[in-house]
Amino acid sequence: MSTPSFKIRPAAESDLSQIVGMLSDDPLGSRRERFDSPLPSPYYLAFEAIEKDENNELIVAEGEEAGLLAVLQITFTPYITHQGGWRATIEGVRVNRHFRGSGVGRELFAWAINRARERGCHLVQLTTDKERPEALQFYESLGFIASHEGMKLKLKDVSENVT
Repeated sequence: MSTPSFKIRPAAESDLSQIVGMLSDDPLGSRRERFDSPLPSPYYLAFEAIEKDENNELIVAEGEEAGLLAVLQITFTPYITHQGGWRATIEGVRVNRHFRGSGVGRELFAWAINRARERGCHLVQLTTDKERPEALQFYESLGFIASHEGMKLKLKDVSENVT
């Protein structure tokens, strides 16, 4: 499959439905996202917060004719460790199922890694669910190394979000 023609840009509020559709289009996402019409208000509140925060960017790859092909969120965080260096954290990565394997994800990551360099980051980090072995292989193919064991503590179930 050849890489479709697309542009990378900041997400707009009008993209939210397609973004949530991609996020919910797999076994894990379908359990934690609410792809309802209309979308629940927490998605709009989160988008507004991301848009106002200079250290957060929600980025999409948009095809000329196919709509949104992929999405990721990149967050820039200053740390006291590593001599006060900045890190970029990439999360919420999804490629539209019809374009997986086309190179879109690889190009979007190249863009994000370059963006981290532009922002002076010394490290790019991400997490991936253990139930997504294909994602782990993809990240390793980009040079990411599973160097740490990640842990999470759930403070509330996302189903507690109200519309």
